[in-house]
Amino acid sequence: MRAAPRWLLRALALFVLALLAWQGWYLGWVLWWRDHDPGQTRFMAQRLAELREKNPQAQLRHSWVPYAKISLHLKRAVVAAEDDKFIDHEGFDWEGIQKALEKNEKKGRIVAGGSTISQQLAKNLFLTSAKTPGRKLQEAIITVWLETFWDKRRILEVYLNVVEWGEGVFGAEAAARRYFGVGAGQLGPEQAARLAVMLPAPRRFEKNPYSDYLNRRTQQIVARMHLSSVP
Repeated sequence: MRAAPRWLLRALALFVLALLAWQGWYLGWVLWWRDHDPGQTRFMAQRLAELREKNPQAQLRHSWVPYAKISLHLKRAVVAAEDDKFIDHEGFDWEGIQKALEKNEKKGRIVAGGSTISQQLAKNLFLTSAKTPGRKLQEAIITVWLETFWDKRRILEVYLNVVEWGEGVFGAEAAARRYFGVGAGQLGPEQAARLAVMLPAPRRFEKNPYSDYLNRRTQQIVARMHLSSVP
């Protein structure tokens, strides 16, 4: 068997080095954001660019709030609605993923994702909304790093501060003021539950935040959010 050409080996080596450098860039930010609050995430930048296509002066509504100043009701509601095994899993809810696959197969289209809070945060921090195998693989790698180098409190704190809650609305503080006119620390149980159930499609749900579906889901979350364990 002939040896591989030298140029091919060099190209392969350069590719591996570039890949390692790219992953090192992600890892470096994961380590930095463990102790420093993110300013603007990749997902926020994407949304802002979309808004500025329509209005060049558009700005995002976003204010950082420390974990201790976010309503306990919101923390419990988001965990109950988005990831009720958040405290126990290591980044992936395999049972939830299996159920989502079965549901999607039954419906014949993607109607459920099974992503955990950690996975969603990985996407929001670094990636776009594109649903490609490469993006999902990168999301999984970053999720492992988040779970390895951050504790659950930090993961939930950053998630609540950067997640999308409407057109140009990011984070718990901006969402609380947008929908209820109060700060993130003043949210009551039903307000918190309503915000939590909007998360799967916030830009669609903000058009009618008191629809029959959201009213029903809100009451379901209110009834069980006291069972949610949060860090």
